[in-house]
Amino acid sequence: MTTTTAVTTAPPRLRSRPRWLGGLIGVAGVIVAWQVLAMSGIVDATALPTPVNVVGQILDDGWSFYWPNVETTLREAALGWLWGNALAIVLAVVFVQSRILERGLLRVAIMTYCLPVIAIGPIFQIAFDGDTPKVILAAMSVFFTTLIGALVGLRSADRSSLELVRAYGGGSWKQMTKVRLRASLPSLFTALKLAAPAALLGAIIGEYLGGESGLGVAMIASEQGLHVERTWGIALVATAVAGFFYALIGFVGARLTTWAPKAGSR
Repeated sequence: MTTTTAVTTAPPRLRSRPRWLGGLIGVAGVIVAWQVLAMSGIVDATALPTPVNVVGQILDDGWSFYWPNVETTLREAALGWLWGNALAIVLAVVFVQSRILERGLLRVAIMTYCLPVIAIGPIFQIAFDGDTPKVILAAMSVFFTTLIGALVGLRSADRSSLELVRAYGGGSWKQMTKVRLRASLPSLFTALKLAAPAALLGAIIGEYLGGESGLGVAMIASEQGLHVERTWGIALVATAVAGFFYALIGFVGARLTTWAPKAGSR
């Protein structure tokens, strides 16, 4: 009797799609849905213009309208991003080194996160001059997210590596510089890229509360002038700027953490 052995051949593995493809499809889907909804008549056309009309208004307004406002908001958001993230990283390092300080100061950090930015903004407008209120609001918008991301990253360091440093006579600061800081980079960069749109939003909210130029000021002026397409155009430009810096920081983080396991990898 002859025994026949069935050989099962696994289908060839499909080539992995580019990581950006899903995002591109999602954006395209939103634009198509927006166009259909605006043309359907379900929403008043004066409140929801089509994407084509919005893009046309952006092109009509041009560089001379957008760049001064984008530059102002970017400057405020960048300063807030730098100060807020720097303070968050320093505090995360301090918290890992001292549990006593963490128990006291982490509650203060949580309080700053729970404070509604729109409510405390007017206080900063009274207390500070120039762009300082917008910078503070941008810094507050990023601080807590980066603090938690840095803490999670610093505490994710490999225990055997930490024990090895200690076995060779290194203390907690040597563990920090040799092991913990490097281990924290993937989590930290995730927090930093999330902080980019948050900083921009904080700066725009600050401009809503008072300012001479910026995307928030331009949006208020267009709303008051009933320029619906321009209002949507400013919102679209702000979204594009936030998305660009989110992607840029993610790209830099990926290049600097090639050794870290990727999400979804086995």
